[in-house]
Amino acid sequence: MRLKYSGRINEFTRLANMNIGLEKIIRNAEKVSVHGGHSGQFCQHAQDDLESIIQAYIEQGFTWVGITEHIPPISDKMRYPDEAEAGLSAEFMQQRFVEYFRLGRDLQNKYANQIEILLAFEIETYSGAKDYVHGLIKQFQPDYLVGSLHHVNGIGIDYNKEHYQLALAQSGSMVQLYCDYFDSQFAMLQEFCPAVVAHFDLIRAFDPAYLSTLSDPVVIEKVDRNLNFIAENKLILDFNLRGFDKGLEQYPSLPILKKAMAKEIALLPGDDSHSIKSVGRNYEAGLAVLANLGASLEWQKPAQLKY
Repeated sequence: MRLKYSGRINEFTRLANMNIGLEKIIRNAEKVSVHGGHSGQFCQHAQDDLESIIQAYIEQGFTWVGITEHIPPISDKMRYPDEAEAGLSAEFMQQRFVEYFRLGRDLQNKYANQIEILLAFEIETYSGAKDYVHGLIKQFQPDYLVGSLHHVNGIGIDYNKEHYQLALAQSGSMVQLYCDYFDSQFAMLQEFCPAVVAHFDLIRAFDPAYLSTLSDPVVIEKVDRNLNFIAENKLILDFNLRGFDKGLEQYPSLPILKKAMAKEIALLPGDDSHSIKSVGRNYEAGLAVLANLGASLEWQKPAQLKY
């Protein structure tokens, strides 16, 4: 039987609560986002244009932001269903990505006196992606990389429940699905050593009993291995606020968050914005969790790539 954890829900609710002291701490913290700025110009499941999203960051008082659009798919086979339904070919999206970097650099310069924009991209991890991503890095020279995993064994795991179930069937069990995910994540970390590691435990997106799965000894071993790599290489863990929109809590979940803090891993808020309305969404609730846990609200900037 897979159990729900009402005690954990209560703990999360307590951590997300605000009080007068916390409000002052959060108000004095520098407002940043290490992962966000997905726009309808360059992402099928996002809305609004990139410049309007950057203007929203400025209006909300962000001092710096990482604009981290998804890389285009390597082939038509790796398109998301909404991209295929819209008739967007991989070739078209690859050409559109050229415009993303041209416009991103223009906006970086245009708004330099109002906000520091770091132009990056969110990589993918699936068969054939390694050489493809290295080629994109060489071609576009991003300021940094966001290391991400949206597929396990070539199947998308966060698009919808149906695709998640396909990935689960391919792995054979929930525990094995998590193991496959964290093994692929570790390979990505070793290959690219990205400055930012995105939504660390995204694999739990459609697992209602994820706390039970994360407590399996085999899964714990793989989580600890990956966190140790992040700590040893001084990478940043994306404290992904979009998780609030999808379920109970942010990414990473509380058990992993506490482990990361014990290993002195840098945690930075990422609003993972996909529209003007989602810029800065859940920011105060997220910082309340960090502050209640005693995490530092002094943010480590991503190490920029050198060319």
